[in-house]
Amino acid sequence: MLTNQKKNSKGILLMLISMAFFAVGDTFVKIAGSFLSPAQIMFFLISGGLIVFTVIALIKGEKLLERRAFSPILLLRYCAEMLGLAAMIMGLMKVPLSVIGTVTQASPILVAAGAVIFFKEAVSWRRWTSIIVGFVGVVIVIQPGGQSLDYAIFWAVAALLAFSIRDLVTRVTPPDIPSASIATFTMIAAFPFAMAWVFFSGERFFPAGIDWAIVAGMIILGSFGYLLLITSLRIGDLSAIMPFRYSRIVFLLILGVLVFGERLSSSMLIGSTLIILSGIYIIWREKIATKRLIDGKQTS
Repeated sequence: MLTNQKKNSKGILLMLISMAFFAVGDTFVKIAGSFLSPAQIMFFLISGGLIVFTVIALIKGEKLLERRAFSPILLLRYCAEMLGLAAMIMGLMKVPLSVIGTVTQASPILVAAGAVIFFKEAVSWRRWTSIIVGFVGVVIVIQPGGQSLDYAIFWAVAALLAFSIRDLVTRVTPPDIPSASIATFTMIAAFPFAMAWVFFSGERFFPAGIDWAIVAGMIILGSFGYLLLITSLRIGDLSAIMPFRYSRIVFLLILGVLVFGERLSSSMLIGSTLIILSGIYIIWREKIATKRLIDGKQTS
């Protein structure tokens, strides 16, 4: 029991560090928009991530020659990850940091709904209610009926949809393929797209006036944030660790205010609160459902 608590504590700590890395990395991406285009930012993120993940996979002795890397399910995952990253970058260029961070963190809620539709998972009325509450939170943040609606917010919605598809597909990804290998395969798949985006935009791959400290920061923080996320989820109980994924919203709200002088409206605070509470409740209900399933198998 004590060992399990220690694992959960370690997993929670790694999750918090991962979310802090992602939040600061998103801040660096937004700052990089002052001297790089979205296409150039994606090129640097993909190129840097490819180097980092390849080195880590080689150090850990993981296979980088894997036939299943080209299976349809993984190709779908690569596309979703690539489109989600592109939409996230576009959103960070045009939308307040706090807003895009809050909207994209609603992914677990959308994944719960997708699991019902595509995997035919049984869901009680309580979990359906929490899913609806989460979507209401997203609508409150976006305010689609508002007179001052900024249509750039739909980049955040596109990122939310793409990342949710990625997470759904991950459920049926072969579990024996190491995380660093999958990350490397994803970067390899996205690299031609990133290069083509820069090339057909008529831009330079290495423009003058680059702040390499900012570029290095967004690459390192994004890459290691991803690895810490995966590590945290493999250490302890998901039900104990996953709720701390929503700490990214808090980090982004703080950074948005401190770095960019963003003002937090009441709708932003109410919407983000609904998203966080809904997501935590869904995770809790999944824990209960899993425990009942295990207990049922043991007694049968």
